[in-house]
Amino acid sequence: MTPACKLLDQQKIAYRKHEYEHDPNNHNFGLEAVEKLGLTLEETFKTLLVTDGKNHYVAVLPIAYQLNLKKATSALGCKKLAMAEIKDAERLTGYLVGGISPLGQKKRLKTVIDDSAQQFEKMYVSGGKRGLDISLAPNDLSKVLNADFAEIRDLTG
Repeated sequence: MTPACKLLDQQKIAYRKHEYEHDPNNHNFGLEAVEKLGLTLEETFKTLLVTDGKNHYVAVLPIAYQLNLKKATSALGCKKLAMAEIKDAERLTGYLVGGISPLGQKKRLKTVIDDSAQQFEKMYVSGGKRGLDISLAPNDLSKVLNADFAEIRDLTG
């Protein structure tokens, strides 16, 4: 039971666990989940941490896309953002890269979810460890995280 699952249980949010055997040699964690769980790139979301140099923020977007830092900056109300260092992401969330869930992090950080999530009945995010994804309604994820939806994916590439 990960902190992500505990949080959803406490909040009485409906979700489902999807476990798979993580290959320790595979470092493309999102694609591994898609392949092993039979999902699409658009419905499977990654959790990225960004920073403005002072504060850290969470961006949740489909693994099919890169994060558009300018769009994320605007959505989060910052002046400029950069990707957070891996060690900072792991320290702040309490999770290892490849298993960082937007849920149940050590410290609740301001979060934005890509608006493409709203087209799905359920979306897939990391459950808090490599080899575990959870599916839940996008609006439930937004509600529990107090997160807004905004277009933060890069549509150019």
